[in-house]
Amino acid sequence: MIKLSIKHSFQKVNSVILFFGIAFILFFLLPDILYSQNNALKKPNIIIIMADDLGFGDVGFNGNVFIKTPELDKMASEALVFDRFYAAAPICSPTRASVLTGRNAMRQGIFGPHTAGIRTGETTIAEILKEEGYTTGIFGKWHLGWIMPDAEVEDRGFYSPPWHHGFDESFVTKSAMPTWNPTVTPWDMWANKEGEMWTTSFYLQDKVLVKDNLAGDDSRVIMDRVVPFVEKAADRNIPFLACIWLHTPHEPVVAGPAYRAMYAQYSEEKQHYLGAITAMDEQIGRLRKKLTEMGIADDTIIWFVSDNGPSSYPTERGIASAGKFRGSKHTIYEGGIRVPSILEWPGSIAPLRTTFMATTSDMMPTLLSLIDSDYKSKVPLDGIDMTAKLKNPDEERTGYLFFAWQRLYNKINQQAIMDNQFKYLIDGGREELYDLKKDPEESNNIIDKKAEKAKELKSELAKWNKSTFMSREGSDFRY
Repeated sequence: MIKLSIKHSFQKVNSVILFFGIAFILFFLLPDILYSQNNALKKPNIIIIMADDLGFGDVGFNGNVFIKTPELDKMASEALVFDRFYAAAPICSPTRASVLTGRNAMRQGIFGPHTAGIRTGETTIAEILKEEGYTTGIFGKWHLGWIMPDAEVEDRGFYSPPWHHGFDESFVTKSAMPTWNPTVTPWDMWANKEGEMWTTSFYLQDKVLVKDNLAGDDSRVIMDRVVPFVEKAADRNIPFLACIWLHTPHEPVVAGPAYRAMYAQYSEEKQHYLGAITAMDEQIGRLRKKLTEMGIADDTIIWFVSDNGPSSYPTERGIASAGKFRGSKHTIYEGGIRVPSILEWPGSIAPLRTTFMATTSDMMPTLLSLIDSDYKSKVPLDGIDMTAKLKNPDEERTGYLFFAWQRLYNKINQQAIMDNQFKYLIDGGREELYDLKKDPEESNNIIDKKAEKAKELKSELAKWNKSTFMSREGSDFRY
């Protein structure tokens, strides 16, 4: 009896030890094990920062010695900088569509701003990343459709908000806002009167009209919404996609007093323009510092780009800069489509300046490749995966790049095709050909001297036009 009692006691003790051992593993060790496994498997975060109407020459890292962009210049020194990076169009909405889908907007029927909205049949990078466990957010200028159907019914465009296209969170405007005190009209402009409420567009946060924290620099207003999104995702150990589509330096471009004072030697108009860019630069630095403080900088890919070249009115007066390039926004020349671009992933993409010819349509397929996505498009893409091209600064692209936008009612129909050396463009009935290696300023039209090359490029452009027509007219969408 005594032996049995002792044996039974030992069994009870062993059971208690086993119980508490299992409990200790479940409540203390298992979460750490799972966190380590999830952390090891966690894919990199992605941030796409897009300026609005920022010219190739409007940043220090592209040679502007007057403007103060220390944060972008520092980022450029630590990342991959593109010398030949192109917006898919010299106008905002078509370029934005290409960033999200890897497809030129001509395939989507988005020929210019305010003329349509992104179709739900298009597959966006946000939708793909949601399927791969990402949380997704967009902050700033949407410009791919209405965001409030009842409050802003217009004679152009249609309702197509970001939450129809894969974004979990949003803090967006339909279109342009003043870059300082964004809800207040700085001077008589469009349908707005100085000092009155800015009525052309407004901010919605997750479908709700925003009324608080809208004073001061607009880039700061936007970044105040980005930072909590990033913090929340990091706290939950979930990879995130953040599209930060800033309004700067699109008109009405306004800078606060402290930023204007940095450029007191210039005209008032130039003070506003340069000051707003410096304020934007400050907020980009704020975000990068925050990523470092949170310990996730090395796990985050940042791609900075502009949606097109600088607006014509400040460019013509020497306020904005396309660098040495001809043209500006609304033109298919280099100044309208060649834009500043930086791709950063610390420890994974080496600092480099590359002459590789790239475009906004390349962003989606390249980013998906960088995160090892299994996504395969079932519809034609205009962009390519550039990951194999990013190590050699002299790598050349095979194939062609295409650019286009239209406003046929006032006879705007601009298209261009380029290979690594030659660029053929057509604007209405005018045809031109340039050798960009010898003449990047596009000062010498050689179409008469290189008739065969022009014929080749014109033929390829015709094939592409047929392909885009079929895409937007039904071959890529369900009916």
